[in-house]
Amino acid sequence: MHQKEAKTFWQAMEQLYCSIRFQDKGMENYKMNTENELLKNSDKLHTTELGVERIKRNLSLDTDDVVDWCQTKIKSADAVITRNGKNWYVNVEKCILTINAYSYTIITAHKEKK
Repeated sequence: MHQKEAKTFWQAMEQLYCSIRFQDKGMENYKMNTENELLKNSDKLHTTELGVERIKRNLSLDTDDVVDWCQTKIKSADAVITRNGKNWYVNVEKCILTINAYSYTIITAHKEKK
C-alpha cells in the first residue's frame, strides 16, 4: 500500500470510527470523548423564535435562554454527539437535540423515546 493510499485508508477508518453509535438497549451508548466540530463551534449556536418556542414546548423547559441551555448540554461530559448528513444529533439526559451542521442552527429538541 502506498503512503497516499494508507493515509486515505486511515482517514476513512477514523471517519467510520467516529460515526459509530450503539443504540442497542442492552448496551450503554458509546460516548465520544474527543472534541469535534460542533464543540469547537458551540459559540455559533443559535435558533429562531419559532425554534425557541418549539424547544421549550418539546422539553417542557422553563428558561429564557434556550441557546445557553443547549450549549451547556452539548458541553456536558455525558453528551453523545453524532453527525448524520447535514445534522448533528446530541443525545444527553434523555433529550435529543438536532443542529444543522453548516449553519449551527438548533432546529429542534425532543425527549428521547422509551
